[in-house]
Amino acid sequence: MNRDRLVVKICGITSEADALLAVGLGADAVGFVFAPSPRQVAAVTVADIVKRLPYDVLAVGVFRDEAAARVVEIANTVGLGAVQLHGHETAEQTRWVAARVPRVIKAFAAGEPAIGRFEQYGADYLLIDGPSPGSGDLFDWRLAEGVVDPRRLIVSGGLRPENVAQAVIRLHPFGVDVASGVEQAPGVKDPHLVRAFIANARAADEKFGAPEPDDRPAGQAGRDAPYDWMEG
Repeated sequence: MNRDRLVVKICGITSEADALLAVGLGADAVGFVFAPSPRQVAAVTVADIVKRLPYDVLAVGVFRDEAAARVVEIANTVGLGAVQLHGHETAEQTRWVAARVPRVIKAFAAGEPAIGRFEQYGADYLLIDGPSPGSGDLFDWRLAEGVVDPRRLIVSGGLRPENVAQAVIRLHPFGVDVASGVEQAPGVKDPHLVRAFIANARAADEKFGAPEPDDRPAGQAGRDAPYDWMEG
């Protein structure tokens, strides 16, 4: 995938209103939590929301230590564009899922030794979260430096409108992911915080981002390339 701009994912979506709010304010991806959580949503609810999303918005299902077959079943039934495995899934389990869904994000806590074996998991992207994944705790960003090609790195954990720019400038990641940092209450998004988060992330990326060189064929350079989930 060409990294034409930073990917912003608003996670913990529990309603169609919040999904469309995030999209309307410029989010590239929205996340739905299927694991036990204050933000957990039912598959039937997510299926209805996904039908109303623009084709170029990525719907991500977040799972934690779920049976691999169940992850694949939900992803393909609901119409998810990606699954995020946010538990202690093994490399073997992750590869099995990756072979059966469009793309996989594998999440690890910052500093977790398994990050060094990320390539064995067969995932498309590596998400680094705080020490207690899903808690919204901030982590030392030095733990995310150099662990993977930045074009495959998604940063999460404790991000908020007031610090997301610093994360983008420090790590030049492929994407940033936020849930509690833009909420009024668990699972209820705050429009002002969502707007500020996306605007601050975009501004930092436009000023300090590190896009890969444009090596597209002559005649394609300068055009806006789609993300890979937009292609057939």
